[in-house]
Amino acid sequence: MSMISAQRFVAAAILTAALATNAAAHHGWSWAEADQIELRGTIEKISMGGPHPTLDVATADDGLWRVELGNPRQTERSGFVEGVAKPGDQVIALGNRSQDPQEKRMKAVRITIGEKRYDIYPDRIKTN
Repeated sequence: MSMISAQRFVAAAILTAALATNAAAHHGWSWAEADQIELRGTIEKISMGGPHPTLDVATADDGLWRVELGNPRQTERSGFVEGVAKPGDQVIALGNRSQDPQEKRMKAVRITIGEKRYDIYPDRIKTN
C-alpha cells in the first residue's frame, strides 16, 4: 500500500468512527431519564425536518423546552404531519427528559394537541 493510500485509509477510518459516535450519541434513549414527565405549554416553533421533527414549547413555569419527536416516518405514522399543529397551539407532551438537568429537552412518546393524541412511540408509553 502506498503512503497516500495508507493516509486515505486512516482518514476514512477516523471519519467513519467519528460519524458512528455522533450517530450513537444522537439516536436512542441513553441520554434520557427512564421516568416520564408531562410537559404542558404553547408551541412556539415546529420543525418537521430530519433527523427528528421538533417542537419548541414555552411553558408557564420553566421557560422554553425542545421536544423531540420520532424520526420523520415514525412521527408521520402517529398522524402528526405538517399542518396538524401550529405555533400558538397548546400542547401536552409525555416523554423522557434529558438526564442533564440544565438541558430543557425531552424525547416525546406522545403529544396531545387539543383533543387529538399522537402516539409517537406507543410501546414506550407508561401511562394512559
